[in-house]
Amino acid sequence: MKEFELKYGCNPNQKPSKIFAADGGELPIRILNGKPGYINLLDALNGWQLVSELKRATGDCAATSFKHVSPAGAAIGLPLTDIEKKIYFVDDLDIEFTPMANAYARARGADRMSSFGDFISLSDVCDVSTAKIIKREVSDGIIAPGYEPEALEILKAKKNGNYCILEMDEGYTPPALEHKDVFGITFEQGRNNLVIDDAFFSNIVTRNKELPEQAKKDLAIATITLKYTQSNSVCFVKNGQAIGVGAGQQSRIHCTRLAGQKSDNWWLRQSDKVLNLDFIDGIGRAERDNAIDLYIGEDHEDVTADGKWQNIFKTRPSVFTIEEKKAWIAKNTGVSLGSDAFFPFGDNIERAFKSGVSYVAEPGGSVRDDNVIETCDLHNMVMCFTGIRLFHH
Repeated sequence: MKEFELKYGCNPNQKPSKIFAADGGELPIRILNGKPGYINLLDALNGWQLVSELKRATGDCAATSFKHVSPAGAAIGLPLTDIEKKIYFVDDLDIEFTPMANAYARARGADRMSSFGDFISLSDVCDVSTAKIIKREVSDGIIAPGYEPEALEILKAKKNGNYCILEMDEGYTPPALEHKDVFGITFEQGRNNLVIDDAFFSNIVTRNKELPEQAKKDLAIATITLKYTQSNSVCFVKNGQAIGVGAGQQSRIHCTRLAGQKSDNWWLRQSDKVLNLDFIDGIGRAERDNAIDLYIGEDHEDVTADGKWQNIFKTRPSVFTIEEKKAWIAKNTGVSLGSDAFFPFGDNIERAFKSGVSYVAEPGGSVRDDNVIETCDLHNMVMCFTGIRLFHH
């Protein structure tokens, strides 16, 4: 296939719309089912690059959950704990939790509200277990290098047979130069072929130089995730998965606050207060996500007030107080943080520390680097200067 006509572009009024290879050659994707849209394909191709790089950097299979050209979650295929299975709503599935299934459950589950209606990218063949997790989630489509026959049939049944399923050519190598048209003007630049490996985090600038192997792997996950996230962006990672992505903010501190809040929400979902919420029968996963988000957020009274909780819970939940939430969040430690550009002030580090960040990777190069380093030293953090900015637009 050399070109494919799309229904429309970013919006229904943007016609005509199509994809094609700039050199007139064959496209590196096959459409196995459904009809992808313009934004679907942007998500698919950015997501494919992300998971491919995660696999090369870590040696593990990887998955990402994309929404509007930024990842809502990304993860490698490490085993799930019983608590993670519960908060990701996969504990009731009678499946073998394969590495690929683990990767997607973690990528989807870290920020379930943002992942609602996602486009999925997998680094490896989609197996039956992964397809069964995807089957019951609201999702627009998937790209992978292949599919087990039964997995393909499971996915084809989604969305009344219209689920978008793409197969990526693993051997595809894009041209060295990439182009983009804006307002009739063509931009040209070299592709960002930066390789992120262990040496990327060797320049440790803080007093604390102890960077464990898992933290190094988590920093790689954060940095690669940022490489395909709309800038400005900050990413929090723990135990092989992104737990908070702050994307597309004009201010670095707003990136950090957004990512930190998402990280806090991921951790709060693991508290006994949330795990013991007793939902009424028939409440769907999306409704539970919304109720939990309200319960752990500032609007907790919306789900605990008289007359409202009966529609959600079997028994009225107690309020999750600010003091209780702070005490629980304080138990989260060992989090890694990546930033796609330098931190201009130490306030970013102070906010990150509140969410359990112990390891930081950022380019460096600010006139206030000394202040940022001092703030890390104050909290005994480890910080690496990578020396390379990773803006993505």
